[in-house]
Amino acid sequence: MALYRTEERGQPHSPDYRLFFKNVAGHYISPFHDIPLKVDSEEENGIPTKRARNDEYENVFNMVVEVPRWTNAKMEIATKEPLNPIKQDVKDGKLRYVANIFPHKGYIWNYGALPQTWEDPHRKDKSTDCCGDNDPIDVCEIGSKVLSRGEVVHVKILGVLALIDQGETDWKLIAINVNDPEASKFHDIEDVKKYKPGYLEAMLNWFRFYKIPEGKPENQFAFNGEFKNKAFALEVIKSTHEYWKALLMDKCDGGAINCTNVQVCDSPFHCSEEEARSLVESVSFSLNKGSNEEDQVWHFLGK
Repeated sequence: MALYRTEERGQPHSPDYRLFFKNVAGHYISPFHDIPLKVDSEEENGIPTKRARNDEYENVFNMVVEVPRWTNAKMEIATKEPLNPIKQDVKDGKLRYVANIFPHKGYIWNYGALPQTWEDPHRKDKSTDCCGDNDPIDVCEIGSKVLSRGEVVHVKILGVLALIDQGETDWKLIAINVNDPEASKFHDIEDVKKYKPGYLEAMLNWFRFYKIPEGKPENQFAFNGEFKNKAFALEVIKSTHEYWKALLMDKCDGGAINCTNVQVCDSPFHCSEEEARSLVESVSFSLNKGSNEEDQVWHFLGK
């Protein structure tokens, strides 16, 4: 039985579309703050209980799926809205879609984020010399199944890529669904090179070029575009989880980030289940049907 379910409000492909999350009891929660980072989570407020765990178990995390593979709509956790539903990003008044750059269609993995993580925009990363991008840490899930928006899946981490986006560190974790038929073969970044040859190179090029059709320059990377291994990635996750804890306890400047939560009981931003329901019910939305503008054009980039 799924531990989480979702509820749509508004019309897909419209600016006021929102996908809210509920727990198994049917109460509204925040996918950013209330879903535990670690799967084992007999946790209190995101802090694991003391219990022996083997290395493989230690490497399993919850992933919130924002964008299914091969789709174009740029969906994301709304970090600045109460209870942080998933919405479609808007720029200059227009809904955002990623372009299809030959030979790809949309996102080439299931894309999402790890809950209870935050890339602090006020902290400079020692390894990249850039501050965080003010979002939960991104995940590229490379399994064989096309996942659904709003699914919460268990993934194991294989490595990480450090994208530098307009001077900010934007980590991209590489992971695989633990229930994927091939998951048992993947333990670290070298296994991706071995069992999915060409995938990491395609991923690097996808992130390098995906903004070019918008008239923007190529993206840059730390470490000359080298994918770092699982051990490195786990340290990145650990630090972003600590930044999130400071955020939820109001021990740092969260800016416009909305920290309203239902399950982190000692957070000053904690609210009751009734208050959470009122927050969702107060969201206004239009019944006008959105326009499906999934990009069908293939962009061919010159050398």
